[in-house]
Amino acid sequence: MRILVLGDVVGKPGRRAVADFVPLLRAEHEPEIVIANAENAAGGLGLTPEIAVQLLDSGVDVLTLGNHAWAKKEITEYLNVDRRLLRPANFPPGLPGRGFGVYEGASGVRIGVVNLIGRIFMQPVEDPFRVADAILKEIHDQTRIVVVDMHAEATSEKAAMGWYMNGRVTAVLGTHTHVQTSDERVLPGGTAYITDVGMVGPRDSVLGLRTDLVIERFLTQIQTRFEVATGSCTVNGVVVEADLETGRALSILRINVIESNAQTTDINGD
Repeated sequence: MRILVLGDVVGKPGRRAVADFVPLLRAEHEPEIVIANAENAAGGLGLTPEIAVQLLDSGVDVLTLGNHAWAKKEITEYLNVDRRLLRPANFPPGLPGRGFGVYEGASGVRIGVVNLIGRIFMQPVEDPFRVADAILKEIHDQTRIVVVDMHAEATSEKAAMGWYMNGRVTAVLGTHTHVQTSDERVLPGGTAYITDVGMVGPRDSVLGLRTDLVIERFLTQIQTRFEVATGSCTVNGVVVEADLETGRALSILRINVIESNAQTTDINGD
C-alpha cells in the first residue's frame, strides 16, 4: 500500500496546485491516504475552516499543522470539530484539537498519523520524543502503519526523531523549512525518512513568499509584512510504500513537480 504526503501548502497558489495535482497524483500512485501540511495555507500563515474544507475537497484526507497553528483564531474551535485536522501533539495539554488519529484508507486499511513539532529554534513545547512514545502505545493497538509529520527547524532534531522511531513507525517525514531535501531513504528498521518533504507553493520565491519583501527585511531588519508570491508552483511530496502486515516501509519516492500552467483552477481567498 502507498501513502502520499505533500509538503507545506503555501497560500492561494499552493491551494490551487493541490486542487490541480492531487487528482493526478492519486491516479498515478493510487495511495491509500493523502496527507498535507497546511499551516501556511491561509495567506502564508495559518489555516481557516473554509480553507481546510477547500483542501479536503481537493482530495487531501488529513491536514497537519505546526508552529502557525493558531495564527488564524477562527481555526481554534474548528480543530475540535473535524478530526481530519491535526495540530502538534506535544503542544501543552488542554489545547483544542488533537495531535494524532487513526484513519481509514481507500481500501479500509487503518493508518495512524502523528503530528509533532520540534523544540530547537522553535517555541517551548513538550518533549516530542516522549510524547511520541506515549502515542505509539495507543496507536499500535489499532494499526502498525504510522506516519509521523515532524515539523521542525533543525535537521538534527528531525534526523534524531527518524532514528528514534526507526522500526516503530512506517515513516518520519520532516516539514516546516519548505526546502525539499534529497536524503530520502528507508532506515534499517523499516522506517522511511526524509529531512524535509518541501512545499507546495510558488517556485520563484523565498519559501513561498515574495522575494523583494524578504530581501528588504534582511537588508533593513525592519519587520515588514510578508506576502505570498505568485506564479507557477513547485509541488513537493513523497510516496511511501509499506507492507500491510508489518507496517514497515518498502520504499520512499520523492516527488518534485513544477507547475506549467498557473491558471488551471480558480481558488478563492488569499
